[in-house]
Amino acid sequence: MTVTGAAPVRPASVTAEGWGWRHGGRRDPAVQGLDLRIAPGERVLLLGASGSGKSTLLHGLAGVLGGDDDGEATGRLIVDGQPAAASRGRSGLVLQDPDAQLIMARLGDDVAFGLENLGVPRFGIWPRVVDALDAVGLDLPLDHSTAQLSGGQRQRLALAGVIAMRPGLILLDEPTANLDPAGVLEVRDAVARVADETGATLIVIEHRVSAWLPVVDRVVVLGQGGGLLADGRPAEVLVQRATDLRAAGVWLPDDVPWHAPQPDVASRHPLLVADGLDVARVPGMPVLRSVDVQVDAGSILAVTGPNGVGKSTLGLTLAGLLRPERGHLAPHAALAAGLVGEPWRWRSRDLLSRIGTVFQSPEHQFLAGSVRDELEVGPRALRLPADERRARTDELLSALRLDRLAAANPFTLSGGEKRRLSVATVLATRPRMLVLDEPTFGQDANTWRELARLIVALRDEGVGVVAVTHDETFVDAIADRRLDISRTMTEAAR
Repeated sequence: MTVTGAAPVRPASVTAEGWGWRHGGRRDPAVQGLDLRIAPGERVLLLGASGSGKSTLLHGLAGVLGGDDDGEATGRLIVDGQPAAASRGRSGLVLQDPDAQLIMARLGDDVAFGLENLGVPRFGIWPRVVDALDAVGLDLPLDHSTAQLSGGQRQRLALAGVIAMRPGLILLDEPTANLDPAGVLEVRDAVARVADETGATLIVIEHRVSAWLPVVDRVVVLGQGGGLLADGRPAEVLVQRATDLRAAGVWLPDDVPWHAPQPDVASRHPLLVADGLDVARVPGMPVLRSVDVQVDAGSILAVTGPNGVGKSTLGLTLAGLLRPERGHLAPHAALAAGLVGEPWRWRSRDLLSRIGTVFQSPEHQFLAGSVRDELEVGPRALRLPADERRARTDELLSALRLDRLAAANPFTLSGGEKRRLSVATVLATRPRMLVLDEPTFGQDANTWRELARLIVALRDEGVGVVAVTHDETFVDAIADRRLDISRTMTEAAR
């Protein structure tokens, strides 16, 4: 895969002078006192703990943080000698949440949208669209519906839109977080080729550093309290500052964060049994056929496989949020607790205390204006007393490092903080079974360990856990069983 005809661009320069940003409604600034200079053409890996302001910095450079009503800026943030907000055409940003960048109903039109806004002549648009889709490995027809893409495919599509525009500054916010291992390398190599062929400046955020080290020439680490924790050549920073980086939660190459103790197999019992299950997002269009799987109390089942094979669809079906196309989904008495029928027939309130679901995109399940109120949504629906709601909320805020953010709007949190909040909202109702879609997305090494330990503690309390994931470290560390979905299974459904 190559990006044919990728003409050189003028690489952008970046300067931060005492820069900071405080989101509206938040007590603590996301970033403060940042001094940083990035020369044209540099390739920078931006690291830091979850919530240290990495995404905020990229949004600022792209000029999309908003105005005075959205937050308060200090210092200066400059791209090519001008305020970043005045240089939007120079930057291409891939957001942490690819759904936030979907615009058009058809795949090709979505990539072409940015080119049309840049005034690229029509005869030049479609070759660039095709090249960009080829570069990120999204081998689908141009008229393919964007609504039918998996999370990983949407991430590739967002990246293709940026590559096609050939900006002078490429800003990538965890562009491979929802990709399978082969897709991670494929997308990384595509980004490196574009940087090579165009000369663009590159800043990429990733918590897992190993994959990106071969293609960057500088590592910048943001401190939790503001400013820089480390800055320099990758080998020097990762070796000389290893102790400080580990303390800050930075994933260093070959680090093994934690392994769970073995579960008590004798205490397992079935919660939900799927027999000959066909699953589909769109009725009449199954993506998987004849799936047989059992979810046990006191066990963690990892659902793995390449992007686009139907893992999330299977998870939503097991959770009772999608109706099976065919087959049986039989809950045992320990899960049903007096209800009859398959889970998709149960009321939402009935599901709250039986099957909790964490969506791939955290924002899709936020309903309230503050983190604390968000955690109380489920317990309120269950009509729990105020003191019990408060006790559950306080416990989860502390366990998942969200206590300092209790009054913040959920939509102003970092990606990792949003993920922890989405998990916490489900745990607040104490369901008997959990379906988690990419539960470790956006986590630094410290919050990853805390989240993994929390899930294992739930397992030990008899909760049945289904985790849809590409995180092999997570699978190796805590999963008891694995259901690997291959492309062969998906093709058989067509």
